[in-house]
Order: sequence, then structure tokens, then C-alpha cells
Amino acid sequence: MEISENLLCLFSADVREEDGEYVVDVPRREVETGSVEPGETYRVALISRSAGADGAGGAERDGASASGGTDVSASRADDGPQPPVEPGEMRYVEIEDLGKQGDGIARVERGYVIIVPDTDVGERVKIEITEVKSNFAVGEVVDELH
Repeated sequence: MEISENLLCLFSADVREEDGEYVVDVPRREVETGSVEPGETYRVALISRSAGADGAGGAERDGASASGGTDVSASRADDGPQPPVEPGEMRYVEIEDLGKQGDGIARVERGYVIIVPDTDVGERVKIEITEVKSNFAVGEVVDELH
């Protein structure tokens, strides 16, 4: 899956029907933190939570350019799905759940889990990946986004 370096925000949302159209609500915090401006047009990618490695569902709306992506899978050996993150990588994530030990849980491509200690549900943080395993990674908060 190709992820643009111009990614402005990442969040989970439901698609709902309203007056004969389908709508995805952008969380207020995305506007308040300056990631998204009301009235602007953006390209939007929809990725199913249950999508596998090839199962990215995509819907894009013409508008602001999101070119210049990096193919995450191209540099890895073709021996099955690889973790979508690498040690030392910086990521912006949203904490979606808390683990059994109270650590924040964020999900990225293909539902891959990143454990982020000392965070709470709903927080958006910039993290550095410190440890990568086949089914999860650990990240350390570098910056909190309000």
C-alpha cells in the first residue's frame, strides 16, 4: 500500500447516510489542531478495518494533491506480510483503545497495532517507533497534538 508523505490526518469514522448522500464526519480535533480547514477540498482514502494486505478499499475525491508517496512494501523481501513500520520511524497516530496494562493502542495499515505507553483514548500524538515485532510495535511519544 502506498502512503503519501502528505498525509494530514488519520482517524476512524463510520460512513452514514444523510439526505440521500453518504457522509464521513471529520473529528473536531482535526480542525482544531489545524490538520484540516473547513471549506477546503481534500483527497480521501477509505481503508477497511478488516482489510488484508491487498484489501485497501479506496475512494478519492479530487482536490488537494497528495502526491509523492512511498511504497512501504517495495523495500522488503516478499516472504509474507511485513510490519508496516520500522524502528526509528516517526508516525502521527490516534490512540483508539487501551490495552490490558493501560497502555494506549493505535492501529495503522492492515490493522497493525502500535502500543504507546502513557497515552489515553482519543489522543493524537507523534511517536517514534522503538520496537517492531511481527504482530505489533511499540512507540514512544515525541510530541502531543492538541
